[in-house]
Amino acid sequence: METTGLELEVAAYDDPASVRFVDAVQAFYRERYGGIDRTPVDPAEFAPPRGIFLLGALPGVGPVCCGGWRRLTAEAIPAADRGVLRPLDAEIKRMWVDPAHRRRGFAVALLEELERTAAAAGCRRTVLETGTRQPEAEALYRRQGYRPIPNFGVHRDEPDSTCFARGLDPRGGGRAARG
Repeated sequence: METTGLELEVAAYDDPASVRFVDAVQAFYRERYGGIDRTPVDPAEFAPPRGIFLLGALPGVGPVCCGGWRRLTAEAIPAADRGVLRPLDAEIKRMWVDPAHRRRGFAVALLEELERTAAAAGCRRTVLETGTRQPEAEALYRRQGYRPIPNFGVHRDEPDSTCFARGLDPRGGGRAARG
């Protein structure tokens, strides 16, 4: 796929450009699910070394996509999720490509960079939550080798929620064996 010109850069989760995209994601959730993602998010969780938040920009256009990951620690994993989530998992949050720039490979490029940076930071697996009302997201993650896992977090008991995981290469190269 054509991703020529996409430049991925680290940004603060609460930077105005990031906030614009996070707000767009939440507006999309309101359209599809009737409400926003209630998962608690602290912007500091997406700052190195605890995590990362990326903006993807095109020259002359500006930001067109975003996404981040935050490292899970044993202390941060709720008791109800301890059989599903693991310390050193990187939870992917707020993946979004502006609708005007979709179907150009930006989501794959962004996801691969999130995986690469999580692996380089010592994370062993990426995990994420999406939903059945986002079939395009579910299809993307499945194509990229993600496998379903039990639901976790605030959406644990919601029937529209689906969760996925993918192993990371411990040498920091990104993808590893599935699961």
